[in-house]
Amino acid sequence: MRFGPVPLREARGAIMAHSQRVGERMIRKGSVLDDAALEALREAGRTEVICAVLEPGDVPEDIAADRIANPLVAPLIARSRAATGRVNLSSEVPGLLRVDAARIDRLNSIDESITIGTLPDYAVVAPKDLVATIKIVPFSVPGNVLSVAEAIVRRGPSLLALHPFRHLQVGLVVTELPGLKESVTDKTIAITEGRITALTGSLLPPVRCPHEEEAVGRALESRVGAGADLLLVIGASAVVDRRDVGPAGIVRAGGEILHFGMPVDPGNLICIGQIGTRPALVLPGCARSPSLNGIDFVLTRLFAGLAVTPQDIMRMGVGGLLKEMETRPMPREKAPGTPRSGAAPRSAPTIAAIVLAAGRSRRMAPHNKLLVTDKSGKAMIARVVDNVLSSRARPILVVTGHQAEQVEQALGGRPVRYVHAPDYAEGLAASLKTGIAAVPPECSAAIVCLGDMPLVTGRMIDRLISMYDADEGRLIVLPTFRGKQGNPMLWDRRFFPEILQISGDSGARFLIGKHAEAVVEAEMADDGVLRDFDTTESLATLPKGMRPVGAL
Repeated sequence: MRFGPVPLREARGAIMAHSQRVGERMIRKGSVLDDAALEALREAGRTEVICAVLEPGDVPEDIAADRIANPLVAPLIARSRAATGRVNLSSEVPGLLRVDAARIDRLNSIDESITIGTLPDYAVVAPKDLVATIKIVPFSVPGNVLSVAEAIVRRGPSLLALHPFRHLQVGLVVTELPGLKESVTDKTIAITEGRITALTGSLLPPVRCPHEEEAVGRALESRVGAGADLLLVIGASAVVDRRDVGPAGIVRAGGEILHFGMPVDPGNLICIGQIGTRPALVLPGCARSPSLNGIDFVLTRLFAGLAVTPQDIMRMGVGGLLKEMETRPMPREKAPGTPRSGAAPRSAPTIAAIVLAAGRSRRMAPHNKLLVTDKSGKAMIARVVDNVLSSRARPILVVTGHQAEQVEQALGGRPVRYVHAPDYAEGLAASLKTGIAAVPPECSAAIVCLGDMPLVTGRMIDRLISMYDADEGRLIVLPTFRGKQGNPMLWDRRFFPEILQISGDSGARFLIGKHAEAVVEAEMADDGVLRDFDTTESLATLPKGMRPVGAL
């Protein structure tokens, strides 16, 4: 690939390096220069353009990203479409991610043009969490380089594996000593149940017993009889030896102790055993805290169906220092979040959704398009909000104005926040500004959804969210279908002040040209992002199940 200034007469078919506005036209970064684009540049007085010219054997960025991503897709791991040389991989279910770090390192060492970033090995993921991203850095990759990368990816088992959490029934035994407050035991049980349910398990009725070996053994036998898949013991006094009360209770119940202690702090004093095929753990005192500690490292693997051997425990030391110390240069609560083995990954940015439902529906008067119901009795606004609710966007703000009470009634108690626009009659800008002003400060961005676009699905909204990345400058995300721009649009918070200055009956789309370098387009699989339904005639083009009953 050649890169740099190229005379216009030689630039046909080259790839635009930087977005440029030429008259009324925006020629975007990454677009292929055709005759019309070159003519526009000539009319603007340009004689050359900075671009990338592919040479024989070069593979364009999206094709290269596709070829690396395809063999990385594993069961329960989904992929996005290639765009701007990037493919994202995401989890479909809650579980534990395994990463072949050595082969990932080899892949990243081939050439600077090919990069893949992943979550850490043993990272806990939720549905739709991003687990890896493949990015082609330049506009193309030499074919021989790509062939080497494909060989590494395809050789051997998948570089990524997602082990889904299984539903396990957990038997809990809690020992008691004189003087131990009942409220402490209650809190410990509640915290343990929270850990278990977060991993898709359920807690059998807990058994409280004296802090004695025989009592612990009988209690464990009762939980085995109740169908427990996993057994936990939390002692009134911390276990200090593999022959202490808790471990001895496991042995008395017919079990054995496999390992005592772990190089994770908090969590050093965990004891790993088994009764038959059932894992049996004596938890350390830190189990009384909901904070991340060593027991989480073990529980996540067990719920994912992975064995936890003494050798596995001994290899948990790197990344196992979780305890706060006064000598730390930066307190943890002020330090940037870093995913750890057995810990949830860094939180994704919070994206709000604004649903504009304040308009007077003048083109469908005397009817309010948002309140038109289909054969099931569901109003259009309800269908739109249900689609938004199925996405990752939260919170959801519904801007009301015209017939506000009827709109709220149509939404029937759905988990949304209502924001009333008193000056809605002044036009779209008034409703938009009301919604933007109400976005909570913790939200990094907002997606502006129109109340008359019921074909925009939650999956489409999630695609917009997945394309947003403030660190990489992807701050405005707009959907397209076959090159045509549609709605909804995602706006980073830094554009909120400008949006709050608009007026009249126009939205914020004009800001796209002003901030072209911040714009990324998300191509969609169908035209739902182009279709609004604001006239009686347009309603007839809805899918049959969504068309209104009777004549309007």
